[in-house]
Amino acid sequence: MLLDHRHRDVQEYERKQLLERIGKEGATIGARIPEEITVQGERVELRDFVFEIKRRTTVPEGEKERVEQAKRNLRKERIERLDRIEAGEISMAEGERLAESIIGIDRALEGLQQLGPANLEAEARAQEVADKKRWSRFMRQALGLDEDSTPNRR
Repeated sequence: MLLDHRHRDVQEYERKQLLERIGKEGATIGARIPEEITVQGERVELRDFVFEIKRRTTVPEGEKERVEQAKRNLRKERIERLDRIEAGEISMAEGERLAESIIGIDRALEGLQQLGPANLEAEARAQEVADKKRWSRFMRQALGLDEDSTPNRR
């Protein structure tokens, strides 16, 4: 009996394709911000939140911390979802769902970033640290130094 390819574990080349799709320049062009999303265990009406904030010309002082917290939570959620794809222990259907949700999160973050971060230097530093962590994790896995990765013997 043949299994639907979407319900079997994602293959290495498919995992790489999903990661490439997420990381592709312009991946968010035309992407939709999800109506609702669970972020850090909390259900958020993401599209309404982003449009509500973007509709304003400036974010009131009382709302700035709420927006910054939302951006931090979205970044954490993005990393957790990306980690699940990188681990590769998911079905193709789950991988596709995660990739689409990550692209949607990226689109929401772009919308919120356009408001102008409170501290550009801190934002750039945080992004650089996250990039270095992802690269380091990738290299450990590629070199077989990560205890979670097993060498691919085919």
